[in-house]
This record gives sequence, structure tokens and C-alpha cells, in this order.
Amino acid sequence: MNIYRNPEFRRECLTYGLGTLIFAVIGVFVSPFCSLLLLLAGLFSHLVHLRFAKKRYDRIAQLSRSIDRILHGQDSLLITDSDEGELAILNSEIRKMTVRLREQSDQLLTDKLRLTDAIADIFHQMRTPLTSMNLVVSLLAEEELPFDRRIQLTRELKKQLERTKWLVETLLKMSKIDTGTAPFRKEPVSVANLIRNAARPFLIPMELRGIRFSVSVAEETFSGDLAWTTEALGNVLKNCVEHTPEDGSISVRAKENALYTEIVVLDSGSGFDGADLPHLFERFYRGKTATAESIGIGLALARMIVAAQDGTITAENARDGGAQFTIRFYKSVI
Repeated sequence: MNIYRNPEFRRECLTYGLGTLIFAVIGVFVSPFCSLLLLLAGLFSHLVHLRFAKKRYDRIAQLSRSIDRILHGQDSLLITDSDEGELAILNSEIRKMTVRLREQSDQLLTDKLRLTDAIADIFHQMRTPLTSMNLVVSLLAEEELPFDRRIQLTRELKKQLERTKWLVETLLKMSKIDTGTAPFRKEPVSVANLIRNAARPFLIPMELRGIRFSVSVAEETFSGDLAWTTEALGNVLKNCVEHTPEDGSISVRAKENALYTEIVVLDSGSGFDGADLPHLFERFYRGKTATAESIGIGLALARMIVAAQDGTITAENARDGGAQFTIRFYKSVI
């Protein structure tokens, strides 16, 4: 590195040179020996300054080259420096900033790949109901279509519209949670009220299929958001209803201790396949026992909602058969 190209260094050299010359001229009025001594002292001081300045600028140049390599995609970290001083602090801060930027870059790449996969999955999921609706509309356009058949197709069209609406609304909710724009309240929530709100949409379907629904709760509470948690528990109950046979049973119980409030949902269905258990809460994952109408985002949304409130949700096969979901809301962050 040519340190003389730095204007700061040239100004320093000029200052040292003028200072040395001025003191040498003043020394002439004392004695020629004093003038020579001052001149030699100035030159020595300048050489010492030159050495340390070159070392300092070399270290700055090394930092610049390291940053340039990183900016051009070379996988290399900045040089380590155990010395003290402002340059060492600058080196340390740039190193930390570089690591942070690299982590953000990796995260952005991961999010980009995830978004690409999500868009592909969304397109796949939307294509099925849209194709069905397009076919139904084509059949409804027939002039000689029997009235009973028209009613049947209209009901099918309504069903597909409701499915599409639910899919879009659920994906929007997941996007809000992903981006951190979903507001979650932190207020006392009654577990009994939560279960009542979450189960309300499924009471009639369960009654029609002869499914027994039992609730065992007392005065359990937790701190969270009632509306969002109702959505999460509703998706869990929806999964249980879909996989519970006629004349089966679904039960919900709760307990509270000093550490957490726990909600356990049990059904008398066939349970989970062992290979599905690690993936149940992944987006768009459909297990081996999934119904034809299953999309695979209900449990994923439930997990996101619970996790956003510092809680956990797990799924396993119950000891006596069927599926068991366990939701815990902790009193403090663990």
C-alpha cells in the first residue's frame, strides 16, 4: 500500500517537516550544534512516525481487502486482532457486522426459498377448488339441467367457495404472523370460555355424526389473546372431528399449575402414523390419514399462534388409542 497517496498522511509529513525546519532555524541562534541536534531529532521522530503510520495504514488496507472479499462473495471472515486500540475495536465491530449481515443474507435466502415453496403449494391448493368451481359453473350453464341436479351443483359450488375463502383467510393470517404484524393481546383468558368459543362451530356436525363431546375444566386461566387462541384450538378440534368416526368421542380437559396452563384434546380416531408425527405442524403437510379435503395448514397455523404467545403444542398417539394434542401456555418465558 502506498501511504503517500493518503492526504492525511501527506499533511502529517508536511507538518512534521515544517516543525523540524522551524526548530532547526531557531536552534541556529543558540548554536550550530543545537540546530543540528534539533534537525536530527526531528528526522528521527519523523521516521518513527512514518513506521507506525505505515503499520496503521497497512492494517486499514487489510481490513479493506477483507471487506472487499466478503462483498464479492468469498467465504472469509475478517482478520482477528487481539491488540487494543481504536483499530482493534473497529476491526471487532466490522467483524460482528459482517457476521450479522451474513446471517441476515442466509435468512433472506431461506425465506426466499420458503416463499417460493409456499407460492407453489398455494397455487396447487387453489387450483383444485378453482378447477371444481369452473366445472360446476359450466354444468350450471346447461339450459336443460334438472332442478335437483342444479341444487346439488349449487351446493357443491358454495362448498368450494367456502373452502377457497377459508384457505385465503388462513394464509393471510399466517402471513401476518410471519411478518410480525399480527397484534396479540396479553390479557387473562378463561379456558372454559376459550373451549366454548372454539367448539361452537363443530357442535352441530358432531351431533349429526353422533360424536360425544366432553369438557373437563374448572377455573383455569392463562395470559394471552382469546380470539387468536380460539382460532388455534378450533383448528385442533377441526382435525379431531375430521378423524373421529361416527359414534366416537372427543374430550377436552385442562389443568393449571405454577408453571403453565395445559389444555389436552383427545379423540377416539385412528391416531397418527409414526412417520407423520414429526411433520404434523409443517405447512401444507398432509399425513397418510388425511382426508381428501385436507389442505395441511390448520395445525401449522395453530402452532404459529401458540408459539407467538410463548406456548407450545405437541401431538402424539394417546395411550388408549386416538390422537392427543397438548397445548401449554407458560406463566413466564422459558
